[in-house]
Amino acid sequence: MRRLPPLHALRAFEAAARHLHFKNAAEELGLTPTAISHQVRQLEDILGLELFHRFPRPVHLSPAGEKLFTVVRDSLDNIAGAVEDLSEGDHDSPLKISVTMAFASRWLLARLPLLRKEAGVDVMVEADNRIADLHGSGMDFAIRYAEFPGEDAEWKKLFTDQIIPVCAPALLDDQELPTAEKIVKLPLLHYRWKTKSPNAPSWERWMAQANLDIKVRPVVQSFSEEIHAIEAAVNGQGVILASQFLVADLISEGVLANISEISLPGHSYWAVFLPNHPRRQAIDRLIEWLDRQN
Repeated sequence: MRRLPPLHALRAFEAAARHLHFKNAAEELGLTPTAISHQVRQLEDILGLELFHRFPRPVHLSPAGEKLFTVVRDSLDNIAGAVEDLSEGDHDSPLKISVTMAFASRWLLARLPLLRKEAGVDVMVEADNRIADLHGSGMDFAIRYAEFPGEDAEWKKLFTDQIIPVCAPALLDDQELPTAEKIVKLPLLHYRWKTKSPNAPSWERWMAQANLDIKVRPVVQSFSEEIHAIEAAVNGQGVILASQFLVADLISEGVLANISEISLPGHSYWAVFLPNHPRRQAIDRLIEWLDRQN
């Protein structure tokens, strides 16, 4: 006979360990934080082990908790995958994919008909700048922008990015590329970088790359969303340091112009998925199609 703790306690522990936050785990499971805490305590009492270090805040896993979390998470993923695989008509439903709002708007949406035609894959796009939790969100697949792969799933690099200065052609006086000194005298636009990185693009960093030893002018407009800053540049409001990947279509259409050979290194776009996903064949076709777009 198997010696197993109660399933509800294992589910509560897995959600709390994944979020490292009892309140967020409670919201996912439709419980109260107190209920999550009680169920985790119940599991700790059964095992005779401390699974979380609760102080100092924030909570973090103990060595025993880290060992148990990997096993419980993968086991629940396997159970969920088997149930999904047995569900009637499941393989005819769209893949649920999570992407950033900028990636959806500036790259993916225009290519959805091509994706269906060439890869035979239908997708439901969830555009959100929050990082998708593939273990608990119901998402099948995600495209994430990061410097390095994470450890929460399988990561496959798709595209490597550069950060380039672009603006509407009408903002320029002539057809020649302006010097770095002229660029920083144009109206400068800025947006909030979504990933916590010391190498976030900024006009100060770009000027250092250009070897300019002058004080940068204040930006004329800041945005919380990258997509809004790109639209402002399209409308001729100023120059933006943008993802080369996201503005490539606008450059090829002549809507925006890459106005300098000086760039900053960007992160990479990654395909992120669970290796034991029941719809792995559809995910592989999606990844193969994405690879061909580079």
